[in-house]
Amino acid sequence: MARELLQWDGAMEFQLGQYGFVQEAVDPALDIYEEIERLKHEKDAVLLAHYYQEPEIQDIADFIGDSLGLSRQAAATDAAIILFAGVHFMAETAKILNPDKKVILPDLNAGCSLADSCPADEFADFRQRHPDHVVISYINCTAGVKALSDIICTSTNAEHLVRQIPPDQPILFAPDRNLGRWLIRQTGRPMRVWDGACIVHETFSERKLVGLRMRYPDALVLAHPECEEPILRHADFVGSTSAIRRFARESEAHQFIVATEEGILHQMRKDCPGKHFIPAPPESGCNCSQCPHMRLNTLEKVYLCLKHELPEITLKEDLRIRALAPIERMMAMSTGVS
Repeated sequence: MARELLQWDGAMEFQLGQYGFVQEAVDPALDIYEEIERLKHEKDAVLLAHYYQEPEIQDIADFIGDSLGLSRQAAATDAAIILFAGVHFMAETAKILNPDKKVILPDLNAGCSLADSCPADEFADFRQRHPDHVVISYINCTAGVKALSDIICTSTNAEHLVRQIPPDQPILFAPDRNLGRWLIRQTGRPMRVWDGACIVHETFSERKLVGLRMRYPDALVLAHPECEEPILRHADFVGSTSAIRRFARESEAHQFIVATEEGILHQMRKDCPGKHFIPAPPESGCNCSQCPHMRLNTLEKVYLCLKHELPEITLKEDLRIRALAPIERMMAMSTGVS
């Protein structure tokens, strides 16, 4: 297989062929689950998967979680190889935390619409215009944006972190405008917010959600704070994917309408087989509550990625060090947050 050096936004370097993932036919008679387990053991590899991955990938992962949980696992692992079944900013974060470990991603094209909405050069200009502001950036951003930030946050710990900033300190929040606006309402803190958004969480239809609530009057609406305000107004609970999962597990209710990427429903149904989980509807008739970037990863790509240890993510050391500082600050400020 031909290999060449590719660049992504000036922040990452990958060693891979032209397709973004390993091109190789997989024998249909192969027990791919058994082979992945064998390779993990043989190569001393750990498989981290986000809740938004395909159910079959979640089922073979060593750890499944949201951004905060995955960051903690990446920081704590002693495995030689981290195979990250997620999107590029997640694998990047793992490499920032583990410079001496090999970090691989099943498909190089598994990007993020939210991260793409905040190019590092434009964000640098934005920050320069507000030099007196402390910069809190959502983890869904590139290493270049992380390096320009003071503190990284996730949807799990964002409110906790904002409340620790002194009241007289102005805040600049990036890149998700919906999460930023929700934090302003929750904390009462004015913030300058970058105008970025996630294509999945912006697609939910208020009109259809109201209709669904009429069909299921006993159902509770659970929403991610990346959703737009009209959706959040109807929510009985707003929280990160891990918080949504925990709420449903602990609630006495038996029906839930879930407004986030529908991959989380796999774990929720496993947690509570007697409960009914309904994905919130998008405005169109498509499967728009599935992230097209997350779904680029497949079981076959996971296998081939582990077999060939490609694509591999590398970072220039000066960038990695600058991006590491705000992540470590987040970790230190997030004690007790789960």
